[in-house]
Amino acid sequence: MGGVLVELGPLTEILGPNPTLDDDTFWAKWLASPSVRDFEMGRCSPEEFGDRLVAELELDGAGGELLARFAAWPKGLMPGAAELVASLGSHEVEVAVLSNTNALHWETQPDASDVQALFDRRYLSYELGLAKPDAAIFQHVVYDLGFEPSTILFLDDNQINVDGARAVGMQSELTKGVDAARSALAAVGLA
Repeated sequence: MGGVLVELGPLTEILGPNPTLDDDTFWAKWLASPSVRDFEMGRCSPEEFGDRLVAELELDGAGGELLARFAAWPKGLMPGAAELVASLGSHEVEVAVLSNTNALHWETQPDASDVQALFDRRYLSYELGLAKPDAAIFQHVVYDLGFEPSTILFLDDNQINVDGARAVGMQSELTKGVDAARSALAAVGLA
């Protein structure tokens, strides 16, 4: 969802005004972070997450400050995102979201109700207690949808998640933004 249909702000919005991590280092630490994983899997409160991440990434400031910045990170639907998803209705496909997310972002981001209304089904890490790129979350989706994995197209802005989906037999493409998502859908006759 984030980075494909929902715009995310710059990393300085999470890290603060004087970040000590470059983008590549941040993303490597974010993807491997026990704090992030616990939060996205619903295993800790937002306050615990903020405090733990500040300590883990050795950031300046308090956890509450980081949490306030983190809450404002999603900026809402990217231009054309709602229209792209709506266009899939003419193809009689089921549209689902599989996202490593948290209650804070899912429920309070700009356009939250519009984002939520886009999907026939939702698979949210914090509700399931599972997270990408683990096979278990992809297997859960396959089982719940009742489709053969090879008939499911999964789009993500992170290669490790694309690889995770492919490992369970899904079609999967790396897409960053609406135009890349549209191209991936067009490649399989859906846009």
